[in-house]
This record gives sequence, structure tokens and C-alpha cells, in this order.
Amino acid sequence: MEWSPPFVDGLRERLGSELFRRVAGPSGEKTRARIHDTPGPRWFGPDRPIRTVHGDAAMFAGGLTALLLQSLHPSAMAAVAAHSGFRGDPWGRLQRTSTFLAVTTFGTADDARHAVERVRAVHERVRGTAPGGLPYRASDPHLLGWVHVAEVHSFLRAHLRYGATPLTRADCDGYMADTARIAEELGAERPPRNLAELARRLEAYRGELGGTREAREAARFLLRDPPIPRRARAPYALLAAGAVELLPPWALRELGLPPLPRPARAAARAGGRLAVGGIRWAMAPPPTRPPRPPRTPRGRTAGGEGREPGRDRGAPTGRTPGSSR
Repeated sequence: MEWSPPFVDGLRERLGSELFRRVAGPSGEKTRARIHDTPGPRWFGPDRPIRTVHGDAAMFAGGLTALLLQSLHPSAMAAVAAHSGFRGDPWGRLQRTSTFLAVTTFGTADDARHAVERVRAVHERVRGTAPGGLPYRASDPHLLGWVHVAEVHSFLRAHLRYGATPLTRADCDGYMADTARIAEELGAERPPRNLAELARRLEAYRGELGGTREAREAARFLLRDPPIPRRARAPYALLAAGAVELLPPWALRELGLPPLPRPARAAARAGGRLAVGGIRWAMAPPPTRPPRPPRTPRGRTAGGEGREPGRDRGAPTGRTPGSSR
């Protein structure tokens, strides 16, 4: 990566630290070190597609898409509204979810198994009755199946649209097989293992989905009244537009969102690319400053090139004074 001026690196560090703190929580640095530095076998090797998808900034858009899509199942929405605290503590819920994804994707097998056990224990306690009178259990394999299908559909679409690393059809099928392992550990019903199965499962759930009042209120909360600082509203609007563009047209109708004709869809896609690219830039490690060439006592560089008056060829910007870059 090309070296950049100190003020740019400082801006990148501030933005990246703020984003990481929001997503990972106050103990995020310790959690990250434990996940990546603890020795031991992993569920997924470094070349697996799940690492490519879950490690990319496109997950910021995919996560928002997944929340919107998941809300269309009345039982799932009822469980979230009653037990998750997504309104009172939205950042806490995001931090718990992102930590679970990181541990199961990158952590040791022991850590991943313990994370699954903790989530399953929470699911066993989450039960109630949806507004329509239908009882629900968060541990219900069929309901867990929907949550998983909505997630992987959204994460994969976001990566294909905004991800930094292109995926082949085989990579996409590999991602589905990887995520199916986690879904099975959580107790989900028949998680899809390739793209064809994902399409069939998504269609099979359609008859159970609907734009309930709770789902539409959740969409308004996430898209119009997000719990973020005012200075972040404009970048978030771009991210939200990119996330909404990933939803199927039928999901837009159910959520009471306007249809996206081709020009609006193209604009939303451009906004999503801009937002995800900005997040990727902010959270990337800082570039390394190139060292100055060593000088001899006579003021000449080790390579034998003299220093001209008023011109430093070892300038830290990597540019000469006459450069137009």
C-alpha cells in the first residue's frame, strides 16, 4: 500500500478505531487477540470461503440486509422484539453477533464450540407468543433454519456485490457448506449446502413471511432512525441504500419500502460501494512508510545519487516536486 501523509493516517486510525469499538465492544482488542492468536485447530482453514466472506467489509451491508429480511418471519420478529433488546441496546446486540461470527469463523474449535453452546443456552430460554397468537421458541429448528437462510443469503449477496475478493460458483457453494456446519451446531433444520439448495429453501419459507407492523417498525428504526451520531448519518444512509438494494423485490413490498427502478437501484448500488469502500479503507492496517535511503558522510545516498539543492529524492511522499500525482 502506498504511503500517505500523517494526517490521512491519523484520520484512518480514528475512524477505524471508532468503527471497531462500535462493532466489537470495549473488550474488542482482547477478543480479537484471543480469536486469532490462540493456537489450536480451527473449524475452517485459511483457504475456506467463509473466511473470505466474513472477513470482508461487505458484511456491514450484508448484516443490515439480513436484519431486514429476518424480520419478515413473524415468529423471528416477535422473538427479537421481546428478547434481544435491539432497540434499547442495538450496539450490544451487534457486538454479540459479530463476536459469535468471528469466533466460529476464525477462532479455535474449542472456542467455537463454547460460543455455540452459549447461544443454544440462550435460545432455550427465549419463548413466547407472537402478536398473531402463534407460540414460538428460539430453539425451534425450523425457525433457526429461517434465521440461517436469511443470513447467508444476505451475506453472500453483499459479498458478490461489494466484496473485495471475487468468488466463483464453487466458492459460493463452499461458503454454503461452511456455514451449514455452524447452523447444524446451533440446531437449525436442514441448512442448505449449495446455492441451489439456498434458492429452494428461501422460496419454501415465502408462505410464512409477511410485513407485520413489527417488521415495518423495525425497518423504520434501522433505516430512518438509526442509533448513530449525527455526523455518521450521511455515510450510514449510503450503506443502508446499498443494503436495501440487496433485498428481493418481494421483501421490499412486504416491508413497505418503495420499489427500486433501474436508475434508483444503480444509485443505491453506487452508494453501497462507496460506503463499504470507505469502511474497508478505515479498517485496513496503516501503510508502511518507506525508509529514507542511508546517506554517507558526504551527503550522498548509498546508491550514489547526489542531493540537489531544494529537491529531496527521498521525500516521504514518494513524489518528486514536479509530480502531478
